[in-house]
Amino acid sequence: MPPETMTAVVPIATALVAAALGALLGWWPLAAWVRRSLRAPAGSHGERMPQRTIRVSAAVVTAITFGLLGLRFAATWVLLPLLVFAAAATVLALVDLAEHRLPNAVVFPALGVVGVLFLLATLLTGRPTSFLLALAGAVAMFAVYLLLALISPGAMGMGDVKLALLIGLVLGWFGLSAWIIGLLGAFVIGGVIAVVGLATRRVTLRGSIPFGPSMLAGALVAVLVAGDVPTFIGMATIG
Repeated sequence: MPPETMTAVVPIATALVAAALGALLGWWPLAAWVRRSLRAPAGSHGERMPQRTIRVSAAVVTAITFGLLGLRFAATWVLLPLLVFAAAATVLALVDLAEHRLPNAVVFPALGVVGVLFLLATLLTGRPTSFLLALAGAVAMFAVYLLLALISPGAMGMGDVKLALLIGLVLGWFGLSAWIIGLLGAFVIGGVIAVVGLATRRVTLRGSIPFGPSMLAGALVAVLVAGDVPTFIGMATIG
């Protein structure tokens, strides 16, 4: 198959396979991970999100994010850590929407696995500085959110600060542009959600909106817009 044809076919095929995989993983086991992470047991009086809603939401969100990442990063070494990040992001977003918290039992395992996979991707792509940038991005993002939490504890929780480590790691691997877009994108998306919530009276001026989903959405946008890595096909052609 000519390189031009392969270049056109591979992203579409990867996106379709990734979306199907995301739907399956979202339905189970990610939905089960969400239920285990909720403080209110499934089916209890205090449950804020029914089981079917969790399953459908997890399947749809994961399918969409996996599909977009598969389309954008087909045939790259970095696709696997991004898919792991997207899977964890689905769980974190749903838990945050339901209970306004980001559990450590999800954030820190995801941080470890994604970190190891990014280290592997760094070695395989021959970009030795990428992992150092990822670590710097994690520390810098953590510092920014920690400062915001100290300045305004009511607006920024420690769960958001810890999540910033994971998001900073992912964005830092792609460089400063992705890092800045992800940081600003979180606040733009969060602001839009707040305005819509006030306009539709789903939230009051004294109410609170979980910020974790906005942080994760901003990171996804930044990666899709600014992420750029060598592909298997491109390296094979050059060789």
